[in-house]
Amino acid sequence: MGPVSAMVDIDRLSVTFGKGAGTVHAVSEVCFAVAAGESFGIVGESGSGKSTVLRAICGLAPVASGTLRIAGKPLPKSRDAGFYRTVQMVFQDPYASLHPRHTVDHTLSEPLAIHGLDNPEARIERALVDVGLSGGFRFRYPHQLSGGQRQRVAIARALILEPKILLLDEPTSALDASIQAEILNLLDGLSTERGLTYLLVSHDLAIVAHMCDRLLVMQHGRAVESLTRAQLRARETTEDYTRQLLIASEGFRPSAANDLSP
Repeated sequence: MGPVSAMVDIDRLSVTFGKGAGTVHAVSEVCFAVAAGESFGIVGESGSGKSTVLRAICGLAPVASGTLRIAGKPLPKSRDAGFYRTVQMVFQDPYASLHPRHTVDHTLSEPLAIHGLDNPEARIERALVDVGLSGGFRFRYPHQLSGGQRQRVAIARALILEPKILLLDEPTSALDASIQAEILNLLDGLSTERGLTYLLVSHDLAIVAHMCDRLLVMQHGRAVESLTRAQLRARETTEDYTRQLLIASEGFRPSAANDLSP
């Protein structure tokens, strides 16, 4: 269990799907803590359980056992409005996560209406500016936007409730490499400006090295190694699996993370 001051504290989290012989142990006894304002990465191959951890935090995956705390308070089984004011998630596919028949304005207005926040006009305008989009995008539909623009809208939707924590599930994996760097640098800047806490899931170790202070390596639902950014960049790993991830991460070199820097 992490310190009381941790913004995100995950203690022996287990997630299972199915029953009997068909039971799948997606996450087993995973522990980590993330301080306020820290960027923390979870890496692993497809099926390692990394995205399931984020979904469990949001109440989208069944928690079999363990304790999940946000700002020192255990999460209730049903996430309430207060949770979504504190924690927001940005998904992998920016097209699938936006309703195809809703304009950007509708997409950004909806959470404000649900939570009864005032000054929606000013909040929408600020959200667009914060993600580098002009007011001209406000009444466009997702099909009228590029992949990078759609992901900027998804980030704006997450930010509009002014959360303290962003859960980022492979936020750039569906984008071209040049656009990936733009979105990562945008997220970096927003973290600094707003003091956000990031929990980033990715299979790409160069992205994690660029974005995260520390990371957890997962394999088959279990945590196998914890590293700092410096240890990752120096390839100071103790597990063969982590070394395999380094090799398998396309184009990864000890300096590859620096290629993504502004």
